[in-house]
Amino acid sequence: MTGEVAVLGAGMHPWGKWGRGFVEYGVAAARAALADAGLEWRDVGSIVGADTVRGGYPGYVAGATFAKALGWQGARVASVYAACASGAQAVAAARAQILAGLADVVLVVGADAAPKGFFRPAGGDRPDDPDWLRFRVLGATNPTYFGLYARRRMTVHGDTLEDFAQVKVKNAALGALNPYARYRKRVSAEEVAASAVVADPLRLLDICATSDGGAALVLSSMEFARRRDVAEPVRIRAVSTVTPTYPNTVLDLPDIATDSAAAVEPAAGTFRASIARTAYEEAGVGPEDLSLAEVYDLSTALELQWYEDLGLCGEGEGAKLLREGATAPGGRIPVNASGGLASFGEAVPAQAIAQVCELTWQLRGDAGARQVEHARVGITANQGLFGHGSAVIAVR
Repeated sequence: MTGEVAVLGAGMHPWGKWGRGFVEYGVAAARAALADAGLEWRDVGSIVGADTVRGGYPGYVAGATFAKALGWQGARVASVYAACASGAQAVAAARAQILAGLADVVLVVGADAAPKGFFRPAGGDRPDDPDWLRFRVLGATNPTYFGLYARRRMTVHGDTLEDFAQVKVKNAALGALNPYARYRKRVSAEEVAASAVVADPLRLLDICATSDGGAALVLSSMEFARRRDVAEPVRIRAVSTVTPTYPNTVLDLPDIATDSAAAVEPAAGTFRASIARTAYEEAGVGPEDLSLAEVYDLSTALELQWYEDLGLCGEGEGAKLLREGATAPGGRIPVNASGGLASFGEAVPAQAIAQVCELTWQLRGDAGARQVEHARVGITANQGLFGHGSAVIAVR
């Protein structure tokens, strides 16, 4: 265990399609997190921004962009980009600064103003970019990948369209209780089935949208928290940002080929499973200790895959866990109590931070109608392009 840092504040800008710039969303989230922590911007010793590549030059230097918008005050600054794992890497950078003694208080901010429709690569020819290649060579948009993965689960594990629909039903019901969610309306399995096919077998309501939004955290040393008389803060105990291990024999977005296993035995587990395993090892906990999980439900089928990758059940048993109600409110291990990306959509640099915001509120007992009873340990999980792992374990 490398040490804990305290989460003193969490804040968000509601997700939606607001038609404004990402800086506005990030500043609103930052101010909300500072207010939650009972601190002023001048109290912050460092700021780490999760970048958005769609924000032009300011988006590529999000840390300084947010610092300028909040008002120059001399804080250290860092900016990180890891696609959907950007927020987790920002948290990791902030934690490292605190544990190294470089800052007592660090503000972590991520925000995005996403385009309509599915994500496309930035312009220009980049034949060394696997994300560009899978669009140009295969025409494989994100929904195409989601559909292929869903079809694989149906073939290998026997998952059904009804299973996928029930993931959406569960998450929509929770999103209806979350004031920050973009979609706050319950849906039925029949409505999922009646929505348009986007990438067979997935329907429109099986796939998350692209959204605007922002999220922020105020992290501090445990000593600083004690000086502020915060006796039992939520604590970040582990952050996993691992990469795949050779040979990686499971096809993963955006790769269009797997490693050769001709001379090397495949690893014992998949890349996604290694993300959670590393976090568990660092935190000194296991899946049996979890009170809740926030996972990266780009599609309904991918949420079921995370159940297995987090060790909540055995391989191929994700749908069974769902059918038993174990991942629903009141179940053994509620998943996506926030409503997940099904209810929020993707605001890429913000979403891993938003997951930690939800853990923070849940572990404090401040989640209102979606509160998980007796929450003590939570994990987040998502995955960024190009082999960026992302998992955070928080405890109270």
